[in-house]
Amino acid sequence: MAQPSQPQSSEPLPPARSGWRKLLHPRFALDPDAPLPLWMIFPVLFAALYLTHFTLLRLPYYWDEAGYYIPAAWDFFRTGSLIPITTLSNAHPPLPSVYLALWWLVSGFHPAVTREAILIVAAFALLAVWRLAMRLNGTPLVAFWTVVLTGLYPIWFAQSTLAHADIFAAAATLWALTYALPDARRENTLRSLWPAAVWFSLAVLAKETAIITPLALAAFELGAAWRKPKAIRRRSYALAATYSVCILPLAAWYAFHLTKTGFLFGNPEFLRYNATSTLTPLRIAAAFGHRLLHLFAHMNMFVPVLCTCAAMVLDPVVTRSGNTRPRVSFHAQARIYFLLLANALAFSVLGGALLTRYLLPMFPLILLVAVSTFHRRVRYWHLLTAFSAAAFVAALFVNPPYGFAPEDNLSYAHVIRLHQQAIHQLTVRYPGATVLTAWPVTDELTRPELGYVKAPWEVSRIEDFTAPQIAHAAQQPSEYSAALVFSTKEEPASLPFHINTPAVEEQYFGLHHDLSATEIARQLNGDIVWQQSDNLQWAAVIRFHRAVEARAESPLP
Repeated sequence: MAQPSQPQSSEPLPPARSGWRKLLHPRFALDPDAPLPLWMIFPVLFAALYLTHFTLLRLPYYWDEAGYYIPAAWDFFRTGSLIPITTLSNAHPPLPSVYLALWWLVSGFHPAVTREAILIVAAFALLAVWRLAMRLNGTPLVAFWTVVLTGLYPIWFAQSTLAHADIFAAAATLWALTYALPDARRENTLRSLWPAAVWFSLAVLAKETAIITPLALAAFELGAAWRKPKAIRRRSYALAATYSVCILPLAAWYAFHLTKTGFLFGNPEFLRYNATSTLTPLRIAAAFGHRLLHLFAHMNMFVPVLCTCAAMVLDPVVTRSGNTRPRVSFHAQARIYFLLLANALAFSVLGGALLTRYLLPMFPLILLVAVSTFHRRVRYWHLLTAFSAAAFVAALFVNPPYGFAPEDNLSYAHVIRLHQQAIHQLTVRYPGATVLTAWPVTDELTRPELGYVKAPWEVSRIEDFTAPQIAHAAQQPSEYSAALVFSTKEEPASLPFHINTPAVEEQYFGLHHDLSATEIARQLNGDIVWQQSDNLQWAAVIRFHRAVEARAESPLP
């Protein structure tokens, strides 16, 4: 005998964003396809990040962490000053410093505490990716794979434990986009967009360049209103004004910074390097080419991008019910493509270094469009997502055949460990020596809070290990009694073609060629007592035959 069907309530399920209220809804247990609430997804994301980054959590601080972000947060933690004291102020907004200082207050000052705190921010950002994918596509599997690919993408994976402002800005920006981008029904209202304004305000208080995204959305709305009916124009003007609210907290921060330091946008050298010296047309054009490669090809991003292009020639898959699978609406896609273009252009002008982490919130948007296209047009679409995931995992460990920043994949961990080994050799062999070296090792030796040494060393600073710098050091042998030299640039084998000429790279993007450790030792009249290489990185310790030798020398055990 057939069992009587269970009565169903006519009351609709609450929307997916309702969180715990949906879990308590009487129909939740009767709908196995209902997406999980966000508060249940977040601990899963954090656990996955913690396990995959476990071996990285105790690494000391690296590069820009050591150069600015950790000293700025350390100064706030010790003195309560929002303006850095022990490093030059770059006018970066203070939200990351406040956040890290609060964690250090609760759990103690240690690199592991910092990296776990950053993991929380990264997990929160991935939660925004999930919510954004559910809102724009509505398919849990599409959201799942978008989150997985974002988390595995080497640039995102590496930044998930590094204490840079970019992961903070990316998290807040992605949460703002979950409210700002329209879904298929274009149900955005001015009232519902105020959360986006709040999130964009938090994003610019994490990093000033996060203002590019809300201003780009405002410009898009103003452009879309051109030659539209008056009522639509008014709504577009109101939307643009809502997105632009984040200018106010950023302006307040700069006004505060001006009153405290006398500089509006940071110290003059910082402003020159990141803004005023980047306005040459040739430099902007070359940088724009780099930015397009960063967005669509770097670290194997070309795999999902090319698969997306191939999938676009296929007809949409028709389900058993005769419908096609959902897509990201054209209205949302148009805004996504405009944001990609705006960020590529803006970061071709701003930023002296072409760091890919500046584009961090853009990568999930590319991956969302890619996964949504796979799902809509390819019957066995999981194969393409798995293939893309495998390509990203490979890029974590296999370096590309061109120059790149070590922080773009796990190379940064190799650099840190190599520097630790070199500093250990100095500590064992030449305690008390004055060390000739370049940044960032100068900071690693003089700032114990970075995690490399227990007490500061005396250092003799040079810019890098190019021939002119070594020649200058050779003229002042009394300034140092040992040297720690290392590779300051990744220099893989040259490709058979160049996007830019070497002259352009040297003039605008800091390309230079370090001398080898053997050549440095020869020019400085010293001997290499220790040398180690790891992939494209190397480091060496050099001793000198002079009366100003280190005060104590003990043999290795």
